[in-house]
Amino acid sequence: MLDIQEVEQYYGGSHILRRVSLQAEIGQVTCLLGRNGVGKSTLLRCLMGQLPAKGGSIRWQGEDISRCAPHQRVARGIAYVPQGREIFGRLTVEENLRMGLARFGGKAGRDIPASVYEMFPVLYDMRQRRGGDLSGGQQQQLAIGRALVSQPSLLVLDEPTEGIQPSIIKQIGEVIRNLAARRDMAILLVEQYYDFAEALADRYLVMSRGEVIRSGQGSQMASDGVRELLAI
Repeated sequence: MLDIQEVEQYYGGSHILRRVSLQAEIGQVTCLLGRNGVGKSTLLRCLMGQLPAKGGSIRWQGEDISRCAPHQRVARGIAYVPQGREIFGRLTVEENLRMGLARFGGKAGRDIPASVYEMFPVLYDMRQRRGGDLSGGQQQQLAIGRALVSQPSLLVLDEPTEGIQPSIIKQIGEVIRNLAARRDMAILLVEQYYDFAEALADRYLVMSRGEVIRSGQGSQMASDGVRELLAI
């Protein structure tokens, strides 16, 4: 289980994260919601070690990883799909996917799992195309596929629906649902798109002004008024 406790972060004199706590369990989709600028992506950067937390702790599978470097967190089975995808535009689709194998330290015999191509058939069809030639939706599929190549135990997704067409949003939703159903992976999904999150969430949290203001079961999002909180 991922266990984040009372994480604090500042930018200059601004208090960006205020004692944020959350848990994400294997076999579940945990959705973190909130409008732009409330601290969601900052929390993920702290989780991945890109930005050292100023306070609190981050534990993964019982180990405190708060002081681990980003590559050490990846080696422990955490995969991150950042907002904006951050694929390598001049590399081919296949080369981008092979970047996900870096977790295994270049061990011989490693190859791209066939399951990644089964989830996203377009990546197989376009495996020799440059990443920069793909559409936005295809690039998002590539970014998720690259993360899955590392065979993570924790998959972190930052705004995977941003700027992509409804048909690919639906496909990504189906992939997330199927991954959770395998019950060998925790999924932390950061979203603004309420309907997408509600359809997938086992648990939810809502952030505002750097703190969690509401949390609960995914099945209770409508009755808990989460849609209205995102509109305020």
